Amino acid sequence: MRAAGGGESIEPGDAGFDVRFFTPLRRETYAVWQDASREVAFEDAPVVRPFVSRPGKRVAPGWWWSSTTGRLVHFGSAAMRTQVMLADRDPRVRALACRPLELRWREDGCVRTHAPQLMLRLRDGGGVLADCTVRGEPSARQRRLARVVGWACAGVGWQYWLLGPVERVYRLNVTWLSRYRHPRCHGGVERARALQAVFCGGRPLVEGAEQVGDPIGVLPAVFHALWSGVLTADLSVPLHERTQVTASGQE
Repeated sequence: MRAAGGGESIEPGDAGFDVRFFTPLRRETYAVWQDASREVAFEDAPVVRPFVSRPGKRVAPGWWWSSTTGRLVHFGSAAMRTQVMLADRDPRVRALACRPLELRWREDGCVRTHAPQLMLRLRDGGGVLADCTVRGEPSARQRRLARVVGWACAGVGWQYWLLGPVERVYRLNVTWLSRYRHPRCHGGVERARALQAVFCGGRPLVEGAEQVGDPIGVLPAVFHALWSGVLTADLSVPLHERTQVTASGQE
């Protein structure tokens, strides 16, 4: 790992990045980031730096069951829980993990470290590191870290996302749908096909459910299909029984 020039800001290519992580068997490992980004499945790595519970926080660290991977994903705050939920529903994402790596570099003669809050593996094989911001405008420290981590990602063909607050109505709608993300809410192949047929041309949510069967039994499958993208609706407005729902064409 090379040090940046004394007192100079880091420029792309001026700082070598190392990475610290744990293997699935919990063995602490250090490697050159350039190599590890290609060779290590960070989405399978344990948390490198767990979140701790602090007095006064409204939401304590917890775990999110991912419908994408069938695994638990750690989160440290309400903002991060929201972003984990959205990533779990994002069709571009095939795997996600919490803080599976810690980037390390030298600056002004000191070793600097940062463990991005999320790592995503996209369906095209690409990697993403991400951090969450509580407010719309990131702090000076967050902007500086975003530049450094962004350079580290760009150098290996990855992306870096700084994830801001989510619009309230959309967040509440997706939170509701997330309660039906488990496969047990799918309803089976026949019901899924019936929902596709009923909502093919678009119709109000409750009318379509009644066409398929008893709404008490059908609505969980409708919400599961809306979560997974098999059915679509405008989630920027409050979800209700007259919400227009349309089949997306996928199964």
